[in-house]
Amino acid sequence: MNIFFDVDYTLISFEGRLRPNVKEVFQQLLDDGHKIYIWSGVGLRHEIIKKFELEPFVSGVYWKPIEHYEEKLVELGVDIRPDFIIDDDFGIVEALGGYLIKAYSLPNPDDKELWKAYEAIQAHFQA
Repeated sequence: MNIFFDVDYTLISFEGRLRPNVKEVFQQLLDDGHKIYIWSGVGLRHEIIKKFELEPFVSGVYWKPIEHYEEKLVELGVDIRPDFIIDDDFGIVEALGGYLIKAYSLPNPDDKELWKAYEAIQAHFQA
């Protein structure tokens, strides 16, 4: 399945630090047969993928719609249909389906939210 992850406050903090467990969760998703995509409402975030060495995990990078979600997918060139979204924004999760993750504002080495997102993905696709 095509799993889409937001960047700001989902994968990185306000200070630009990577959320704990990103690589571990991404590897588990790949092992489970999923494809991982990164998108952001502020543009293509290749620099984040490169900075944190996420290239081996990511199948594509897109500009995320921030309104009129369905309609904007085509307009923004999102040519892969998201099957599940991990985002800290309620609107897009409600519109396209996925998991509303707790915003990662400040670095917290004890953060386990991505594992909760992983569990939600597993539950969704096993249902």
